[in-house]
Amino acid sequence: MSVCLICQQDSIDAITWTNLFLPPENSALCPDCQEKLERIQGPICKKCGRKLPETAVCSDCQKWKHNKQFGDALQYNRALFRYTPFMQEIIAQWKYRGDYQLIELFTPYLKQLLFPKQKLTIVPIPLSEQRLYERAFNQSLQLAEKVASCWNLPIVEALARHQFQSEKQSKKSREQRLSTENPFFLSQSLQTDVLLVDDIYTTGMTIHHAAFLLKQAGCQAIYSFTLVR
Repeated sequence: MSVCLICQQDSIDAITWTNLFLPPENSALCPDCQEKLERIQGPICKKCGRKLPETAVCSDCQKWKHNKQFGDALQYNRALFRYTPFMQEIIAQWKYRGDYQLIELFTPYLKQLLFPKQKLTIVPIPLSEQRLYERAFNQSLQLAEKVASCWNLPIVEALARHQFQSEKQSKKSREQRLSTENPFFLSQSLQTDVLLVDDIYTTGMTIHHAAFLLKQAGCQAIYSFTLVR
């Protein structure tokens, strides 16, 4: 028996041939809460990983493709979950209310490798010093450490954020997000292929800013992984 990290109810895992002799992998969530996590499966956008009726390139990614500055910056993004109201509440509890332990909810789902593994270096999206002070941790770095552990890849914190720009993207309109200046600068030299890691892909502006900077610095192929899309 365990306690679900979301609903705080006692959870008794069903006995199956899979977990009869081994611990259940999803013990941080009860079965009811597991069912509320909406995995992205089946047809997706080939670029951003968004769930689609059929595999194609979505209209947003068509615009990125024809953008002179960002068109070839990112190979593709892949995400695990849709940004449903249930996931929105989990993210708020984890990211804004400082429930650091909630990362354990996602660990069992990180074992599926979604990228060409060889020579990838993981680069987490950074927070500003002020935001890091307020939250006490960077959720993207925490997620990146889990991904690195599951996929046996190195992490390099090669990006830093200009202090004069806020990262509160959730309070900006889509147009405001798309018109922001690049908030990042390189803090370390890096010329391997890169896997950017962030918690949420919304407009894609943050990921494209980071990918553009790394591409300019000599990285050949840049992918991104986000928890939700």
